[in-house]
Amino acid sequence: MILPAFVSLWLAVPVLLVGELMVRRVRWLNHYNIPAPVVGGFFIALLILSLNLAVGGGYGFKTTTNTQWWTWIVLIEPKWLEAPQVNVILPLMSAFFACVGLNGSWLLLKRDSVFVALFALLAGVLSVMQNVVGLSLAKLLGVSPLLGLVCGSMTLTGGHGTGMGFAPLLEELGLNGAATLTMAAATFGLVSGGLIGGPVGGYLIRRNKLASERVVSSRENRVVANQSEIACANGNATTAVLPPETTTELVADSAPRGFLAECRALIALGKPAITHLFIILLCIKIGVWITHFIQKTGLIFAVQIGAMLAGVIVRNISDLFGAKWVKTDVVDAWGAAFLGVFLAAAMMSLNLIELAGTAVSMLLILAGQVTFMAIFALTLTFWVMGRNYDAAVIAGGHCGFGLGATPNAVANMKSLTDRFGPSPRAFLAVPIVGAFLMDLMNAVNISVFLNWVK
Repeated sequence: MILPAFVSLWLAVPVLLVGELMVRRVRWLNHYNIPAPVVGGFFIALLILSLNLAVGGGYGFKTTTNTQWWTWIVLIEPKWLEAPQVNVILPLMSAFFACVGLNGSWLLLKRDSVFVALFALLAGVLSVMQNVVGLSLAKLLGVSPLLGLVCGSMTLTGGHGTGMGFAPLLEELGLNGAATLTMAAATFGLVSGGLIGGPVGGYLIRRNKLASERVVSSRENRVVANQSEIACANGNATTAVLPPETTTELVADSAPRGFLAECRALIALGKPAITHLFIILLCIKIGVWITHFIQKTGLIFAVQIGAMLAGVIVRNISDLFGAKWVKTDVVDAWGAAFLGVFLAAAMMSLNLIELAGTAVSMLLILAGQVTFMAIFALTLTFWVMGRNYDAAVIAGGHCGFGLGATPNAVANMKSLTDRFGPSPRAFLAVPIVGAFLMDLMNAVNISVFLNWVK
C-alpha cells in the first residue's frame, strides 16, 4: 500500500516530535548532534523497511503530487497550468533555502572581516576539493559520478538540508534513490565530524604546545602578582599594580529550542512573523523565475537555489538602504520550522532497500573523505589560520561542519575550549561561515560540478 504524498507531510510534525524525544533520551544521538527530524524520520523508515521485508514489499509513501494549490509557488505559471508532478516537499525546501539567502548579509563580514573572509575562502576550497575527491574515487570504483558528488560537498559541507535539496535534481539526472543516498551520506558525515574534530584540535594543541591567550594572560598576571607580593614583603615596593585582565565574550552554543518552542515563538511575534512569511514566499516565487531563465541557457539549476539567490538579493538591498525589513531571528525561526518538517517528511519516505546496491562504494568514498578532511584540517586549516591556538580550535571546528553541520563544529570547539581555554576568534569565524556564508558558496559549487558531469 502506497500512501498519498501529503500523508508524509501530515505525519511530519509528530514524527519530528518523536525524534526530539529520542535525541533527549539517547545520549549518543545528542552527543553527535544528530538532527531530530533525521532521527524520527529514519525510525519510521526502518519500521517500513521491516514491514516490507516481513510481508514482501508494497508499503511506503508516494513522494510527488500535482495538486495545483500546493505546486504553484515552485512553478512558473505556464508550466503550472500543465499540472506536472512535483516533489511534495519542494515548497518547504525552497522556503528553507530562501531563509538561508535572507540571512546572507554581507554586513556579517564587518566584524573581524579579514579573519572571517580568510576562513570562508578556506572552507570554499575544501568544498571544491571534496567534490574532486568524490568524483575521483567514484571513477576509481567504477560507479556513477553523481554518487561521487552525493558523497562530496553536497552532503558533507552541505549536510542533510542541502543534500535533500538536490535529491530531486539528481533523480532527474538518473541517480536512482538519490534521497536515500544523500540522507545516508549526510548522517555518516555528521557522526564522523563529531568523532574526529576533538582529536584533531587536541593533537595540534599538544604537539605545538599551544595555549589560549587568556590562559597565558592569567599566568602572566599570577607571576606579576607573586613578584609584587615578594617586593612588598622585602620593603622594596609600597603598592602592587596588576595589569587588568582582559575579559572575553565567548559565543556559547545554545541548546536546540525544539519545534514546538519555535512555533510558539513565531506565534508570539504576531505581525512580524506573517510579514516575514510573505517575504519568504515572495523570494520563492522570484527564485522560480530566476531558475527558469538560468535553465533556459542549458545549465542545470535547482529551484530552491533560485529561491536562495532571491533571498540574498532582497536581504542585501534591504541592508543597502538601511531598511529593517528582514530580521535574522525571525528568519531563523521560520527556517528551523521549514527544515524540521521537510527533513522529517523526506526521511520517513526513504526506501532503505535502495542503499543495498551502493553501500560498499559509498562507504569507501566516505572513508576517503573523512581521511581527506582530517589531513586538510591538520595542514591547510591550521597553517592558513595562523598556526596558533585559535587556528587549532578552528581546525577542530572545521572537521565538524566540513563533514556535518555548524552545531557539530561548535560542539567540537566547545570540547576543546573547555579543556584548553577560550578562543573567541574561533567562535566568531566558524559559526558565521558555517551557518551563513558557506551555504551560499556551496550551492554555487555544487551547481558547477553538476553541469560539468551531466
